[in-house]
Amino acid sequence: MANDVTLTIDNHQVTVPAGTLVVDAAKLVDVDIPVFCYHPKMEPVGMCRMCLVEVGTPMRDRATGELMLEEDGSPKINWGRGMQTGCTVVVSEGMVVRGYTEEVKEARDNVLEFILTSHPLDCPICDKGGECPLQNLTMRFGPSNTRFVFGEKIDLAKNVPLGDLIYLDRERCIQCARCTRFQSEIADDPVIGFFNRGRRLEIVTFSDPGFDSYFSGNTTDICPVGALTTADFRFGARPWELNQAASLSPHTAVGANITLNTRREAKTGGSFVIKRVMPRQNESVNEIWISDKTRFGYHYTQHEDRLTQPMIRKNGKLVPADWGEALDLVASKLKDAGENLFTLAGGMLSNEDLYSLKTLTEHQGGSIALASEMAGGDLTAQAGVGKGTNLGALGKGDAVLVVACDLEEEAPIWWLRVKQAAERGTTLIVANPRETKLDRYAAHSIRYAYGKESDLETNLGAGAVQAFTEAENAVVFFGAEGVGLDGSAALAQACANFAVKTGHVGKPNNGIIGVWDKANTQGAWDIGLRPTADLGAALSNASALYLVAADPVGDDSALESAVENADFVVVQELFLTETAKLADVVFPASAMTEREGSMTSGERRVQRYYIGIPAVGQSRPDFTITAQIAQRLDMEMEGRLAARVFKALADETPAYDGLTFIHLAQTEIQFPIVGGEDLYYGGTSYNNSQGLGVQVATTADNGETVSVEDVSVPSVDAGDGLLAVPVTRLYDLGTTIVKSDTLAPRLPKPYVVLHPADAGTMGVDDGAKVNLKLNGQTYLVRARYDETMPQGVVLVPRSMGMPITAPVGVEVTAAEMVIA
Repeated sequence: MANDVTLTIDNHQVTVPAGTLVVDAAKLVDVDIPVFCYHPKMEPVGMCRMCLVEVGTPMRDRATGELMLEEDGSPKINWGRGMQTGCTVVVSEGMVVRGYTEEVKEARDNVLEFILTSHPLDCPICDKGGECPLQNLTMRFGPSNTRFVFGEKIDLAKNVPLGDLIYLDRERCIQCARCTRFQSEIADDPVIGFFNRGRRLEIVTFSDPGFDSYFSGNTTDICPVGALTTADFRFGARPWELNQAASLSPHTAVGANITLNTRREAKTGGSFVIKRVMPRQNESVNEIWISDKTRFGYHYTQHEDRLTQPMIRKNGKLVPADWGEALDLVASKLKDAGENLFTLAGGMLSNEDLYSLKTLTEHQGGSIALASEMAGGDLTAQAGVGKGTNLGALGKGDAVLVVACDLEEEAPIWWLRVKQAAERGTTLIVANPRETKLDRYAAHSIRYAYGKESDLETNLGAGAVQAFTEAENAVVFFGAEGVGLDGSAALAQACANFAVKTGHVGKPNNGIIGVWDKANTQGAWDIGLRPTADLGAALSNASALYLVAADPVGDDSALESAVENADFVVVQELFLTETAKLADVVFPASAMTEREGSMTSGERRVQRYYIGIPAVGQSRPDFTITAQIAQRLDMEMEGRLAARVFKALADETPAYDGLTFIHLAQTEIQFPIVGGEDLYYGGTSYNNSQGLGVQVATTADNGETVSVEDVSVPSVDAGDGLLAVPVTRLYDLGTTIVKSDTLAPRLPKPYVVLHPADAGTMGVDDGAKVNLKLNGQTYLVRARYDETMPQGVVLVPRSMGMPITAPVGVEVTAAEMVIA
């Protein structure tokens, strides 16, 4: 192609796109140019000099411009005056690179010798041992002797908490600045940086609390030495002791690919445990990054409170029971209930679990609902992003609209990818009643009143509408901030209408994406589950309740009587939740780390995950439990292999037709190349050899007409008080976080957010206690100020002990004026 460049690297000819750096071009022909400071996801800085190479360019006659040739007809090469850093040199036509001459090897020896003058020789106890670029490169290139005196090494602090999640060993740091550049360039959280100069240069944190970022753990992956370690893995294991299992993040709808590192532990009696969670490369999904919630939020699966055996209520108390007795009882009760069975399923369940629950419930004539506060999954199946979508391909000439969503809090990896798209030239439009972090990158920041979300084109105005319409590719992210179930349905319809009207459906990198509240909400919609508009009525009108991965009582105590009054309640869970405490039978479910299955991301990419560790106690996969109940009801249902359940699901779900676990396990070469022996290039992220998943087609992809309907804008009335608006926070009081000791320090106490003017009227100081009267109940919470939000509104975080699913009028009054 016209914009390609051909060059030679160590006698290997390679053709690469113009603008490619020498170190990246070398990767494509398996020539290893070592680096420390360079990382393919960040801008080069040429600090460490480890990538020094000899670079020659073809000589041309100054008069004619023609190539000058040697006697053998080859181009004459000008080698310049010295070596150059391969991480900063851009390839050019005819360039010749030599990376392994004696001069280059000597230079690398010198660089390593210099680094080691200030580096401790504690490899036997270093967490990076076994996957340390410095260690590997020293063994490969470093001199066998040193001219420096060991006793002159500087002693620095070796256990410095940059925050409660990341520790720094100052002696090991080689000042490559990868961590500080990641936080500034990629995460946009410049909360760590250099302090002092010379040999006293060190990394410090600038934030309070320390290292306050949702992405801090990624710095430990790209650190080329053992300077940065995570709180939950420090001195925990050696890399060569660890097994690897491919999995998915259970926390957001992104579907981030991860690897579970596991091993046996003496302190657990020889049982396998998860030692750490690492990124698994998927350039179309999460690249090589994961959020801290994904990295540290796995501990709930190994918590001591996990349910380990079935329980049956006898004489008013839940007591241990065997599986046969519990399954027989449940099957008998569900058979008696017939059409009066109501099943409630959570969005963290796998596709196989959801399909089995739906099949059983419908066989009995009952009804099933999805435990969700957000609608629109039927519309994403029609007008969702087209097959082949990769947000990493968006750039100049494209557009992204984010509406009713705080993307960093609700889906941090999508926040990173949208931010990067904006930096590449994508026109970013952010529409929200209040300011969010994404506004920093927006070409258009739109403000509208809560309750007016679905009046989309009016809100956007002519300029933003024109920018979106004229874009070559355009994507809409819609959330549920400030809307209830009806409001989210209206907003989803408005977004679908807008995408259809502007011609942005039915092709890659075009369409709508729901920023769902759970990891597999989209899969639930695809399989046929829907939220119910009145959960209380659904619970009250059923004689038998089958509640799986859902805790309606814990979410809203007002639903307690509805559950208590049911004739029979069976709960399938990891923990004894508030709902489980009211059940007649409780089944212990396996965590997703203990089983295999599949989930569907918000981009409608179906992906599979694998078994990481054995199941806790007698727990079983949800689809297995459901199948064992079904078998007692004379139903044929697969209960052993998730692959077979998925096959049956695919046969009945048009969008998944023909898919198998084999398809989901297919991979392809991705760039940058990570996970190889040269850990210094891409970090310790894992190469993806277990499956990139399959993005399923929308109806628009298949040429079908997308349903365009009139949108009814729901009315919102706060009455005489403030309007309480539900918002999402990444760290909440959900079970997956509360049961994680590592993330516990990050959990805030219940709070609400007020505009300073409203707070001043009530005489409430920032940080003071207030009484929040919500739905007839009073909650004592902290007040926080935010002058970027509209007046007359109080933001109430979801999953903070205050049940709120839609905007509602509330009263806020000053309580104890104490900050504690």
